[in-house]
Amino acid sequence: MKAYFIRTEGDHTALELREAPTPNPGPEQFLVKVRAASLNRGEFLRGTMKPAAPKPAGNEAAGEVVGSGERVMGRCPGGFAEYALMDRRDAIPAPPFLSWEEAAAVPITFMVVHDMLVGQGKLQPGEWLLVTGVSSGVGVAALLAGKALGANVIGTSGSKEKLDRLERLGLDVAIQTRKGDFHDAVMNATGGKGANLVVNNVGGSVFAECVHALAFEGRLATVGYLDGVMKAEIDIDALHAKRLRLFGVSNKLRNAEQRSATVSAFIRDFLPLFVSGKLKPLIDRVYPFDRLPEAVAYMESNAHLGKIVIHV
Repeated sequence: MKAYFIRTEGDHTALELREAPTPNPGPEQFLVKVRAASLNRGEFLRGTMKPAAPKPAGNEAAGEVVGSGERVMGRCPGGFAEYALMDRRDAIPAPPFLSWEEAAAVPITFMVVHDMLVGQGKLQPGEWLLVTGVSSGVGVAALLAGKALGANVIGTSGSKEKLDRLERLGLDVAIQTRKGDFHDAVMNATGGKGANLVVNNVGGSVFAECVHALAFEGRLATVGYLDGVMKAEIDIDALHAKRLRLFGVSNKLRNAEQRSATVSAFIRDFLPLFVSGKLKPLIDRVYPFDRLPEAVAYMESNAHLGKIVIHV
């Protein structure tokens, strides 16, 4: 079979297309005939990885279980290949009306969004959700899911063009900025109360402003650091007086059982929204399998809005 491998050398990430043996599934794995796989920026971050031997590329995919034909989507290490192994605990039924490309665009991003909006964020209908970097992959998914859950959504982005497009997808308040200067606009939008839940995709450069923009008993989810700023000051008085809750969203240190619990929660809370058509991923572009390097270059240009998917 054909499969992509990724090699990291500190400031350089390279993809290699190889002929590789079809993997053999273990007792707790499915062998999946991959139909589509999507890109995740974290896999291709440059300058943050130690040199390492090439490894199978890809983190999520959608396809058919070999032997049963069952349609599945989920975390799928080595998903940029014609066949890949998927842990049975990671396999999510792929609704039949979702295309393979749409199914491949769902698992990781929307499980992260479920964790921060529902699992930890406890977002309720009618509450105000602020998403910094709303035009990022997680940001767009947070907007779509927030609206499906009945929230009012405020988003920040440096691109007016992207904000205009997101307003057509339900964004209630658009703030054009890449800086931590959105407090006043958030307060004006929320009648002076602030946001009930803030999703910080940007990082340390806007962290203090996120805290400043929170309402009483507000929650702040830290999920990304596109700015590369890993430290920030915390307003202890605001944390104390407003009874705030600050939490991180990451699977980096979670074990298999904890990740499996996230899958089960997603199936319970979010899968019905996809089945009903109330929630659907936004796909920017679909590339053929042999043009994966071109797709990565497009992602790194930051021109996209929504997920970039590879058709296998």
